[in-house]
Amino acid sequence: MNIPLLIRKKRDGGILTQEEIAAFVEGYTRGSVPDYQASALLMAIYFRGLDARETADLTQAMVRSGQTLDLSGFSQPKIDKHSTGGVGDKTSLVVAPVAAAAGLLVPMISGRGLGHTGGTLDKLESIPNFNTQLSLGEFYRVLRVCSMAMAGQTAELAPADRKLYALRDVTATVESIPLISASIMSKKLAEGIDGLVLDVKAGSGAFMKQLEDARALAQRMVEIGVASGKRVRALITDMSQPLGCAVGNALEVVECLETLAGRGPQDLLQLCRELAAQMFVLGGLDTSLEAARTRFDSVLASGRPLETFGRVIAEQGGDPHVLEDYTRFPQAKWQESLVASGDGYVEELEAETIGRASMVLGAGRERVDSAIDPAVGIVFEKKVGDSVETGERLCTLHANDADRLARAKEMLRGAIAISRQPPASRPLVLERVEA
Repeated sequence: MNIPLLIRKKRDGGILTQEEIAAFVEGYTRGSVPDYQASALLMAIYFRGLDARETADLTQAMVRSGQTLDLSGFSQPKIDKHSTGGVGDKTSLVVAPVAAAAGLLVPMISGRGLGHTGGTLDKLESIPNFNTQLSLGEFYRVLRVCSMAMAGQTAELAPADRKLYALRDVTATVESIPLISASIMSKKLAEGIDGLVLDVKAGSGAFMKQLEDARALAQRMVEIGVASGKRVRALITDMSQPLGCAVGNALEVVECLETLAGRGPQDLLQLCRELAAQMFVLGGLDTSLEAARTRFDSVLASGRPLETFGRVIAEQGGDPHVLEDYTRFPQAKWQESLVASGDGYVEELEAETIGRASMVLGAGRERVDSAIDPAVGIVFEKKVGDSVETGERLCTLHANDADRLARAKEMLRGAIAISRQPPASRPLVLERVEA
């Protein structure tokens, strides 16, 4: 394959054939296409884009670069959920146990956080001794016992994505919607699932700040899934303020456990209910969303999802006693409150700044190799629309470093706005995207 001709073709706005895309992915995965040529093609794609067919072909080539999970031995419908990430976005740790307890098989391959958005693996690893690096054999074993498993991408699944993702990170091509779509969907299709629910975030705390960009990403991923013979739906959801009250890994896991026990914050519960309902419909458990929402309420009230999560923790090497004793999670040295400077209503909790404040505390990473402090973060007692009085506590910062605490507290002051009048309400689910 003549890679310079391929680069020139895309640079000049040409449409790549399925064969050309497959040859490039195979060559780059194998090592016959060097990084400098792959970088040039990625940059050409960044500026010229890929149409729906090209993106689907790229996705399938990335799936074929490695193994796919063989779930034919499981009788349940195989349905997963994926979020594009946001501040306090912890829905996987609630939705997966509920879906598994309801009768679905949930083979969830998750990722780590980068920047101000958190990652599911980082949250899970705040559970003492929880193992997210499962072999395929271990992954199957946990699925058989629990009907769900949550682990990181193995070397066998979509290895082309692993290589291309690292290259995109250092060539300023991360923001390309076709490349984002192919990256996400290749990992999900390699799971061997029947259907997928996508939670595409839009707003200041999301990767996609503008609704139109989130819509374009959602539509492209749905198109890829349908072209691959899968049942796929997407929700575009609000990320203008943090989801739930907790931001920070161990703090978010505790909030998920509280939600599974029926005591979670209303916005987190509402979104988990909607995502799980979509999964139930895709999996054929219900024919209407109304019935699926009722199923969610019933399953959650039964206590089975919390038991399921406890089994997953035990099967993946973690400490299941965290379900009854939250002090077994990593604990921060200091807790300091931020209080309201006046009376009124919370008008804004600017999500990106809040996410960056949590990074300053140590809850996030600026580089892939940055260390995470699982104990630190922020817990909000007031959300947008809540009334406040002077001196009333808005949030509590959990910190292990005094200098970091002072910097994060100052950032939070600029992220919280209080107004005299209550702000207009904003829906949590902004749009739905289907084939």
